Amino acid sequence: MTVTRIDKSHRMSQGVRHGDTIYLAGQVADNPLPDAKAQTEEILKKIEGLLGRLGSSKGNLLSATIYLSDIRNFDAMNSAWDAWVDQENPPARATVQANLAATKYLVEIMVIAAA
Repeated sequence: MTVTRIDKSHRMSQGVRHGDTIYLAGQVADNPLPDAKAQTEEILKKIEGLLGRLGSSKGNLLSATIYLSDIRNFDAMNSAWDAWVDQENPPARATVQANLAATKYLVEIMVIAAA
């Protein structure tokens, strides 16, 4: 079975397609403004682009894990998520508070999708 990796470095790939399943690395905002909603919107655009490059779309999401540096940003993140997610095909989802790689990051999202 073929494995396709995109945007890879010596450490990781931003996306991997194995058969009909796509795995994305945790995505953070490239321009991390101090606003969880804005960061979420930017991350979701990145996710949509990566999925498209691997032959999928947000309508094929299977699972999403959302990491928040502060759970008090839950409503702000959800306002961006709810405007973006395919309402007819929402993924299974978990949201947790976690220490992210740098304090400038308020949100990180990792998804798995069908191709």
